[in-house]
Amino acid sequence: MLQKIFATGIAIACTLTAYTQTNETASATTTTTTDPGAPAPEEKKPLITFSGSADVYYRYDFSKQASNNKTSFTNSHNAFALGMASIKAEHKGEKVGVVIDLGFGPRAKEFAYADEGITQAIKQLYISYSPTDWLKFSAGTWATHVGYELVDPQLNRNYSMSYMFTNGPFTHTGLKAELTKGKSGLMVGVSNATDYRIPPSDMINRKFLIAQYSFAASDNLKFYLNYVGGKNPDTSKVNQFDLVITGKVSDVFSLGYNGTVNSSKAWDGEKNVDSKSWWGSAVYLNVDPKPWFGLTLRGEYFSDKNQLKYPTGVNDGANIFATTLSANFKTGGLTFIPEFRFDNASENIFTNEDGTGKKSAGSFVLAAVYSF
Repeated sequence: MLQKIFATGIAIACTLTAYTQTNETASATTTTTTDPGAPAPEEKKPLITFSGSADVYYRYDFSKQASNNKTSFTNSHNAFALGMASIKAEHKGEKVGVVIDLGFGPRAKEFAYADEGITQAIKQLYISYSPTDWLKFSAGTWATHVGYELVDPQLNRNYSMSYMFTNGPFTHTGLKAELTKGKSGLMVGVSNATDYRIPPSDMINRKFLIAQYSFAASDNLKFYLNYVGGKNPDTSKVNQFDLVITGKVSDVFSLGYNGTVNSSKAWDGEKNVDSKSWWGSAVYLNVDPKPWFGLTLRGEYFSDKNQLKYPTGVNDGANIFATTLSANFKTGGLTFIPEFRFDNASENIFTNEDGTGKKSAGSFVLAAVYSF
């Protein structure tokens, strides 16, 4: 199955060009002098940079059932709803830096589901040390390297989330090292079990291995091969491999690909047995005819034949094909996102207005996202 996913990704790679997985911003101040004999002005980064965002949305399910939403963050029907208010502070010295990224609201609470109280507001908090320009160590909590989509809505073109994002991982808490050499990058780290900042006191406490290999084939084409694996607090063992390809064919057209496969083994009292898996694959097609207007079509296939994520009540697990069309209207830091979504499953995992089961669901979302 992993070979099928990677083969699909490589097949479309020849048409891709660069579209960065992360969206980092930086500003700089310049010192000036009136002495004509003085050296050229020196660029200095500010001590602290701030960024942030806020989002609100309205969602209408065509079957009038909020439960037909099977992915993250848009769990409502015929209601105006809050997303998340975020504020991010970054301080960077010559070798040492810190990132404090806070979020408040339903989106942040769902993202940090393994925490309680005020700690759910911590999206990321980590300290970094760079002894050289090609090596960086980080310790703390950071958003996962796995997958194409991100928790911050302004960094996604679709407002609703994919099934692959929803089924994680979300965050890692631990220590990682990042190395860069030419066009290649390597990240290796050790962390608590996925999404746990503090391991449960009444369960086992094993560490996970995380890793990423990245390669920039050109300025217009990038690959990310990701891994996370280890033993969960409930003693089940999990391994997940993930591939992301990002690209830009022209100033108007860009696309991306994400494929992932997750396998797990339950504990029978003596060893981990009975391997089961789920997997997914998605393509993102982006068209930007104007600087203020763009369209994104996401097509995702999610296979859960072992019913690890979406129980069907019958012997057969569900395969889901979800199509999402989102428009982005931009003015200043504000983006309006009208979105139509249609999900079709092989089993009756959705609900009709009268409460009976059905295989498909449709919805409309109108979102407003402001970032600075």
